[in-house]
Amino acid sequence: MSWVAGLAQLPGIVTARGYRRGWLRADVTSGLVLTALLIPAGMGYAEAAGLPAYAGLYATIVPLTVYALVGPSKILVLGPDSSLAPLIAAAIIPLTVTDDPEEALALAGILGVLVGVILLLGGYLRLGFVTELLSKPIRLGYLNAIALVVIVGQLPKLLGFDVEGTGVLTEIREIVRAVFTGGIDPVAAAVGLCSLTVILAFRVWLPVVPGVLVAVAGAIVVSAILGLQDEIEMVGALPEGLPLPSFDGVDWGDVGRLVGPAAGIALIAFADTGVLSRTFAARRGEDVNGSTEMKAVGAANIAGGLLGGFPVSASGSRTPVAEQSGAKTQLACVVGAAAVLLFILLAPGVTSYLPDAALGAVVIVAATALIDVGGMVRLWRMSSVEFSLAAAAFLGVALVGVLQGILVAIGLSFVAVVARAWQPYRTELVQTESRPGFHDVQRHPDGRRIPGLILVRFDAPLFFANGEIFDQYVRTLVMQAAEPVEWVIIAAEPITGLDTTAVDELVDLDTYLETKDIRLVFAEMKGPIKDRLIRYGLSDRFDASHFYPTLEYAVQAYADRTGRTSDSADRP
Repeated sequence: MSWVAGLAQLPGIVTARGYRRGWLRADVTSGLVLTALLIPAGMGYAEAAGLPAYAGLYATIVPLTVYALVGPSKILVLGPDSSLAPLIAAAIIPLTVTDDPEEALALAGILGVLVGVILLLGGYLRLGFVTELLSKPIRLGYLNAIALVVIVGQLPKLLGFDVEGTGVLTEIREIVRAVFTGGIDPVAAAVGLCSLTVILAFRVWLPVVPGVLVAVAGAIVVSAILGLQDEIEMVGALPEGLPLPSFDGVDWGDVGRLVGPAAGIALIAFADTGVLSRTFAARRGEDVNGSTEMKAVGAANIAGGLLGGFPVSASGSRTPVAEQSGAKTQLACVVGAAAVLLFILLAPGVTSYLPDAALGAVVIVAATALIDVGGMVRLWRMSSVEFSLAAAAFLGVALVGVLQGILVAIGLSFVAVVARAWQPYRTELVQTESRPGFHDVQRHPDGRRIPGLILVRFDAPLFFANGEIFDQYVRTLVMQAAEPVEWVIIAAEPITGLDTTAVDELVDLDTYLETKDIRLVFAEMKGPIKDRLIRYGLSDRFDASHFYPTLEYAVQAYADRTGRTSDSADRP
């Protein structure tokens, strides 16, 4: 049967059929080490997304298991992530009408399913290229802004007070007010700051030990011994049993309002996953297909959304842990998922002693990994335009909103692309004594011009926004020439596109030059661009005599017709 053959080709099945006994110990050990991060990180990111902490465990177990079966990467770890948490919160919080956490969880589940469906369709339609909309400057600004949003959002939890209102500026104002008016809960702040210190201390001095696990376990023990359950906010005991699909209270209007945010989250989730997947596959000498990756992440999100979870992506903090602890195959993730499941079933009451402040510390430390001030500084030194895009993404995400900020930054990227094509680099070409060929006069101002000949290079496709600029540039060179011009040769190799508006400008330019007895010809024009000229009905105006395979051929043709070469040029 075809479906059986299809199942047999799933990456997880293929790995299982070729599994080696020598891998087992490394995979099991790695999975157990991974569990130490999966539990606190999953719960912390769930709360950062405005959801009950236990949802983070459901959003860990199911996607990890599904991706292990269908995902192309052998060690990629999927789960809740700090870069998605603010996006999820921004999408679901405005739609909640009660304080019932189950309502928010149902909305988050629908969001996860929508994200999965979008990714699954994108994978089948081979739309992985859309992640290119998130250029390096946008990703840099976005990640730094996400770090700020997450850290500021978790500080009240770390210090034991609530914040009224939303937005980074509002939260900063409320935090400052709490600090100066005594609004901080000293017990919660002590637990939170101690947890933060422990995590950072282990990271610096004993990185082989997961400081997150030590801090969380320590906070649970201290809370139980000192009876802090009535003093400060706790995560609370996990619900009994496992989640079943439940979307009570969600109507089709809510689904429609979640489609837009789901598309943005899908874009970010796949961009993060794609980068990590390619990076770790390259380290292992493997190859990962982008469309297959997109479908796998989509399937994991659909399954997670149906079973009490929310949108997930690859984890930039837990995947390296899996690799460094020796994971060989997807079994490491399956072991991690099974260990989290056993925790839910065998020790659901433990989290009733876990302070919210400790989870706040976990999320804050994880968010600091997104900060890249050095990258912003390097971008400033390399390109002021790209730094401006990064700054726009940062300010948009931090001040306007995560999804809105990303859309604004993508829009600005398109503006920058159009601006570069609208005002491209253009120059006149000359000959030099020391180098053969033809060179940019702006870089070689001592170069020689061939009498009566102008060589022009225009480094962009010709389209409606720059056709007139091209026309006017050539006319200006003709008017400024020291002696009468007989030929204009366009070095057309950089011209990779041509639309009807630009064709009209070419015709106008040729007509103008004809009135001055100047011949317009093209050198090195690409075949597809010539085909467009023919398709636009210009084969009579620009016949074969107007085209030359190289600049050298075109210049030689000019010399043959006029008897004029560079040897007759005046030396500057």
